[in-house]
Amino acid sequence: MNSLDFSNSEGRRRPIVRIYNARMVYSRTGEGLTRVNLSVDPGEFVFLVGPSGAGKSTVLKLIYMDVFPTEGQVIVGKYNSIYVRRKDIPYVRRQLGIVFQDFRLLPDRDVFENVAFALRVTGARRKEIKRKVLRALGEVGLSHKRSKMPHQLSGGEQQRVALARAIVNEPLIVLADEPTGNLDPEAAEMVMNLLLRINAKGTAVLMATHNVDLVEKMGKRVVRIENGRTF
Repeated sequence: MNSLDFSNSEGRRRPIVRIYNARMVYSRTGEGLTRVNLSVDPGEFVFLVGPSGAGKSTVLKLIYMDVFPTEGQVIVGKYNSIYVRRKDIPYVRRQLGIVFQDFRLLPDRDVFENVAFALRVTGARRKEIKRKVLRALGEVGLSHKRSKMPHQLSGGEQQRVALARAIVNEPLIVLADEPTGNLDPEAAEMVMNLLLRINAKGTAVLMATHNVDLVEKMGKRVVRIENGRTF
């Protein structure tokens, strides 16, 4: 696990992610977010729910600092969106694992190399890469598919590879953007079970979804976003 200390001076655990009064105004389309407040504690599982177009993906982009708020601030670990330097953004993202609805695997690399890519960009050593990749693939039940190419896998298997890639760096939190949206019910259930298992081992999870039925079954904290506001 990441060794960053998230305790404050009183010994209480600080949130991994904090968003304060974030507003987003796009130059072409106008206001995207009106007022967003959100926090995720270490080891917590949080659902971010709302209809398509409500701004769920934008909230996740704020967290991995692909975009920055027009007003307000986003704090990830020790990094604040107001003060963060561009050269520090890769360090912000190393604390995060990110899973997208459309998998985003590299089509010309096998399963092992797709997962290893997340480590190679950090300059990890070959032995460390092999050990961590095989462990991550074992976590998602795909060690036996490590030499397969993405096109040889089912949609559910591709998403599990994406999940392995997300956890291989031992992140503090996994951001999952509609991770079951393109999957059949059986594959979706498997991915959800994996996310729950990863969370049970101490990694926080923030999952954006419009699947209310799925959320109601889980009994986790829910943050709703609608008309650019969180509730």
